[in-house]
Amino acid sequence: MGESGEREREQRGRGPTIRDVARHAGVSIGTASKALNANGRLRQETRDKVIRVARELGYRPNRAARRLVTRAADSIAVVVPESDERVFSDPFFSGTLRGVTAAVGDLPMQVVLVMGKPDDGDRRMERYLRGGHTDGAIVVSHHQNDTLWRVLAETRLPSVFLGRPYAEEARVPYVDVDNCAGAALAARHLIARGCRRIGTVTGPLDMSAGHDRWQGWVRVLEEAGLETDLVEHGDFTAAGGAEATRRLLERCPDLDGLFAASDQMAVAAIGELGVAGRRVPDDVAVVGYDDSEAATMSRPALTTVVNPIAEMAARAVDLLLRVMDGEEVQPETLSTDLVVRESA
Repeated sequence: MGESGEREREQRGRGPTIRDVARHAGVSIGTASKALNANGRLRQETRDKVIRVARELGYRPNRAARRLVTRAADSIAVVVPESDERVFSDPFFSGTLRGVTAAVGDLPMQVVLVMGKPDDGDRRMERYLRGGHTDGAIVVSHHQNDTLWRVLAETRLPSVFLGRPYAEEARVPYVDVDNCAGAALAARHLIARGCRRIGTVTGPLDMSAGHDRWQGWVRVLEEAGLETDLVEHGDFTAAGGAEATRRLLERCPDLDGLFAASDQMAVAAIGELGVAGRRVPDDVAVVGYDDSEAATMSRPALTTVVNPIAEMAARAVDLLLRVMDGEEVQPETLSTDLVVRESA
């Protein structure tokens, strides 16, 4: 087309098309489409070249380009790189979806749930995000090795993370709770009750929430001069919490305090303590994290740290709408509190 053609295209107000990307990359339109949609077999060198050219030209799928002109969004995606089983069994995800849909309210847009592990062989989530099927994305439950943030950066799809991305190089807007401070509240409460043999069941340490809650617990115990090696790793699930609690009791039969990094794990831990003949809270005080429905239904009712899911979801929607309108936004970190009930 040449420089005059490029200038003419810009004057007409037309954004770069997939035809432009293909021409600049020296490939066919079909090859460019496969590369941008993570579809079909291509050499990695070719795929990387097409993606690089698309980024340099500022190419965006037609759906997003139309939105830039009309300022009307049809949908936003809640992207959860987790298995279906995990999504439908963990109250954090249902709470997030309720919060997002409530925040969208009467706006003329649809909320779409996109699930699947990012390392799946057919790259379903990546294809969806690259394909221009949605106008923005809220990413929930980010793991250290997830690369979705790269895909979002390459496609320039407006996006916000609910929970701080673990990867330090992921410079994306996010909404999170101060997990370090929340875990510190739990640990200080157990110490104030007189607990001295305090263990923890962590969440996944390849997630910022799991890592930060563990570090907040460590920091307070170190300040109090207590040992910090009574640690077993869980995965935020009830089954993972039960198994980790059994391991912890084998190592430390005289455990007198326990902080579990999710309510599901804490409730499962109470069950395992009962099986082992340890009474809660008389023998072992237990604190969870989330303040979910499980905390109030537990027997005894669970002392827990508030995870303001609905508020985080609402703030994430607000940030995303602002990003979609071209605003520069900053990450937000919400404060938390401890709700004291019978378990501690």
